[in-house]
Amino acid sequence: MTSPSDSSATTAAVVRVIVAKPGLDGHDRGAKVVARALRDAGMEVIYTGLHQTPEQIVEAAIQEDADVVGLSVLSGAHMTLFARVVELLGQRDASDIIVFGGGIIPDDDIPELEALGVAKVFTPGATTTEIVEWVREHVHPA
Repeated sequence: MTSPSDSSATTAAVVRVIVAKPGLDGHDRGAKVVARALRDAGMEVIYTGLHQTPEQIVEAAIQEDADVVGLSVLSGAHMTLFARVVELLGQRDASDIIVFGGGIIPDDDIPELEALGVAKVFTPGATTTEIVEWVREHVHPA
């Protein structure tokens, strides 16, 4: 029997999200909009800021016990940066952390990113509602 003070009995698990801007891209409005939408949807969101290395992003995801990492790249370096984040998560026994991404990403690159382990890619025109619904459907808190 649980007591009313037993927080595990009264509090549902919350999805923990890292939103990150890897690489040298200095435009983060979209990442901030997505971070706010996820937060407003009841998720716990940590935005790591601009110019993060894949190593910094993975370290933050592990330290924060994240369920999912959202990457935003507008610079064209998505193939390298997304792949490196997925690779590092695997090396750190954290491949259970789901990776999704968005930005200026050619349609032809999406299947390759998915083959590398990126669960979903959102391109320009995706709504915050679509992103929130996808995270709710595909990410389950630990």
